[in-house]
Amino acid sequence: MALATVDPQYRAATEGVALLDRSQAGKLSLSGPGAVEFLDSVLSNDIAALSVGGGLDAALLTHNGRMLAEVRVLRSDEELLLDTERVALQALFDALHQFRLGYDAQLHKRTLQCGLLSLIGPVADGALAEPPGAAEHDHRAGALAGRPVRLIRTGIGVDVLCASEDTEAVAAELLAAGATRIEETTAETLRIERGRPRFGVEIDASTMPQEAGLHERAVSYTKGCYIGQETVARLYWKGRPNRHLRGLALSEPVSPGAALLLGDRPVGTLGSFASSPRFGPIGLALVRREAEPGAQLTLAGHDVVATVMALPFSASG
Repeated sequence: MALATVDPQYRAATEGVALLDRSQAGKLSLSGPGAVEFLDSVLSNDIAALSVGGGLDAALLTHNGRMLAEVRVLRSDEELLLDTERVALQALFDALHQFRLGYDAQLHKRTLQCGLLSLIGPVADGALAEPPGAAEHDHRAGALAGRPVRLIRTGIGVDVLCASEDTEAVAAELLAAGATRIEETTAETLRIERGRPRFGVEIDASTMPQEAGLHERAVSYTKGCYIGQETVARLYWKGRPNRHLRGLALSEPVSPGAALLLGDRPVGTLGSFASSPRFGPIGLALVRREAEPGAQLTLAGHDVVATVMALPFSASG
């Protein structure tokens, strides 16, 4: 659809290049000769297989396979860089601090020391003079506004990691190159449209990676032991999740948190909501497996109907 009359922030993020300051994200790093081996023993994905300049998604799990954090891991020449939702930072820090005994690995706090800017949109590469075609999470050292940065490929653009004191100078250069500053609400609309769950919103400590649709990109079933491996492997090979992440096409706007009913039976809770210029009122939720795509749900306490959709919404619409 034409977006000429749509909010300029959304238009920038879908047709041009938008800039979101995500410096509040939780950030850590690990250094030392044992850092890779140690992190591989804690997180769910194959950290040992990472080459310098590469990255991946992983999860920190409980011993019974529930999620404590979703983590992006980047391997550089000097260290492993980690970022996660701020709400999950303490659990991640505590686990790394607790389990590194016996490994030659040093844990460093980076949340306040590092800024993180996200360039979002189809011409994000142009704002950086960055060649297209890199895989998601590929990263390299660079410079912006005369400051050292790390440029990280994402599924919707490029992230820029820098020293916290350089964040405004780097942002100013990106804005001068044509980026439009956007608010978190616009980025959330894009996230929901893509069907990407967020820890602390759709995902919490009761969620297994398979339920959230994260296992294909965040879980290895072939590497050595890690916390929670037995449970997630058993579900992968022998079972099926009780819940699935689904999209919801809503009959009208509604606030998150409402119970979702299939007939009279509760099957989930609305996790997030957005008024999408492309798809109308939409949301994400973990719902029981019997609420399959096409099912009609009602929201407890609201005169609202929710149609269950496969994700992403672009594949359903």
